[in-house]
Amino acid sequence: MKRATVTLPDDLAEAIETYTLAQNIPPALTAIVQAALREYLRERGFLRTYRPLKLEPLGNSGRSDVSVNHDLYLTGLKK
Repeated sequence: MKRATVTLPDDLAEAIETYTLAQNIPPALTAIVQAALREYLRERGFLRTYRPLKLEPLGNSGRSDVSVNHDLYLTGLKK
């Protein structure tokens, strides 16, 4: 992870302070800056949207022991 020192103009510093005080659980400045950068870069096409990997079953093999003997099926040793 890269660290950076950022100088904020007064208007941004005041807006961040106002935002932080308005939250029930005030977020850290680091979290606010990271979220703002992610949104800025994503909107401009420099950061891909994170999508969790979703795996769905393709069908039913008709076998009841695949979860136990999956290695045997994958190697072709069990028919």
